[in-house]
Amino acid sequence: MIGDLHCHTTLSDGSMGIEEVIAQAKRVGLDFLAITDHDTLSSSNRAQILGDRYGIKIIPAVELSAWDKERGQKVHILCYAPQKPNRLEGLCLKCCTIRTECAKEMIDKVMERYPIPRDAVMKYCKGSKSIYKSHIMRALISYGYATEFYGSVNDRLFSYPRGECLVTREYPDVNFVLDMIHSSKGIAVLAHPHMFGNIELMKSLTAAGKLDGIECFHVSATDIQQQALKKFAQEHDLLVTGGSDFHGLYNSTMTHIGKFTTDEENLEKLFKMIHANAKAAKKAGEAAFNQPKEMT
Repeated sequence: MIGDLHCHTTLSDGSMGIEEVIAQAKRVGLDFLAITDHDTLSSSNRAQILGDRYGIKIIPAVELSAWDKERGQKVHILCYAPQKPNRLEGLCLKCCTIRTECAKEMIDKVMERYPIPRDAVMKYCKGSKSIYKSHIMRALISYGYATEFYGSVNDRLFSYPRGECLVTREYPDVNFVLDMIHSSKGIAVLAHPHMFGNIELMKSLTAAGKLDGIECFHVSATDIQQQALKKFAQEHDLLVTGGSDFHGLYNSTMTHIGKFTTDEENLEKLFKMIHANAKAAKKAGEAAFNQPKEMT
């Protein structure tokens, strides 16, 4: 039993649709897959149906954008199997709105430098809940102003923090995001701690009891870093997860579905946590239903 717990589709910044991703997961021999599009759970229903068709178990999931105010860093939190997903809708909408507003400003800046039509970018973000830098780069490639998604043009325009066209804003505070995940009865896992330099944050959140797991196996971490993350997670009784962070054409580093995975022991641990959350959510729902009207 093995699963890839981190991948993206055209609903966010991936280049492949839900069915293509699930079909590929089947080809590489996965048993479980979590589609973790940025700030949207829109894939869940269709993914479950397609998962049944292809013989892949789908774990509903989302990768939520957050901000570490203390250290001034981006943070991504993976949320698995929220039992009350409606509680995350407002947060997802806010994050998508922030990202789209930034993207529109970036498109304006790019168009000042390159004579491409705005429609060229919008063509490639069709179906996505937001506009991403990869969509802008694809338009530049189509019009012959770049030859690759991640190279000199991308670096000059969008490198953090001084890219010529880069526009950034703070996402919701990471503590608020974690509280919302737990309010939704979801499982909170810190994504790729080394990608944004979130190691100190990881330690403080763990000490505060706010994390359920850590994504230890990810392309952004070296083998030594992966083992160190695993050791830390095990010492603190946290889930040890792995995922490819697959984006298709838009991968910033070469990776494929199933390159990094979560093992059977941690999948079983995850399922026990999901079961406990489902039971608690049901009990809370029944309690609320049975309350006198003036108490609800």
